[in-house]
Amino acid sequence: MTTVLLVRHGLTAQTGHALSGTTPGVHLDERGRRQAEALADRLKGVTLDAVISSPLERCLETAEMTAAGRGLTVQVDAGLRETGYGDWTGLKLRDLRREPLWKVLMAAPSAVTFPGGEAFRDVQARAVGTIRAWNERLGPDATYLACTHADVLASIALDAAGAHFDQIHRFAFAPGSLSVIRYGPSPVVIRLNDDATSLPDLLAPPERRGRPRGIRPRTR
Repeated sequence: MTTVLLVRHGLTAQTGHALSGTTPGVHLDERGRRQAEALADRLKGVTLDAVISSPLERCLETAEMTAAGRGLTVQVDAGLRETGYGDWTGLKLRDLRREPLWKVLMAAPSAVTFPGGEAFRDVQARAVGTIRAWNERLGPDATYLACTHADVLASIALDAAGAHFDQIHRFAFAPGSLSVIRYGPSPVVIRLNDDATSLPDLLAPPERRGRPRGIRPRTR
């Protein structure tokens, strides 16, 4: 079985605030570099046959930290590039949430084509096709790393899980996270969105002194 280590790039200054998309020149910030270094350290004991990356700088920089010292050159594959958001590229997320198309994106993502950009469903076809092509190229006993973007990762994970594309928002991938899929007769999801965060960090802090620690109550 071919084992694929899927990595989301580390943080940039735009992560969570703007839709960087395929904008060139978006680099890891200091937090992102620390995440990439931590990931490389975690993977020191894993033998890799190849390291593949999206052509965008934030992915290349993340992948290069794992490839360093292994005698591997990061191989760029445009099939792992970010979603083509078209006219939405570079816009603030808070502004995009006011767009009528945003509601469609949340409810029926398979029906969305980004203005001047890519049909969202097409991201899955190219991403899964890219991974399967590398599986074939490297062989059934290979283990390799592929560094890409959140929506691309979700598209690949959906295919492996046999889920409909409209479920894409149910998958989350933190910056610097690791997911693992094994490909044989059928794909098997081994690990998903593992960013080595400890359990206390996943729980919301108490809202005031005296409240038990845990998930904060639902408010409207």
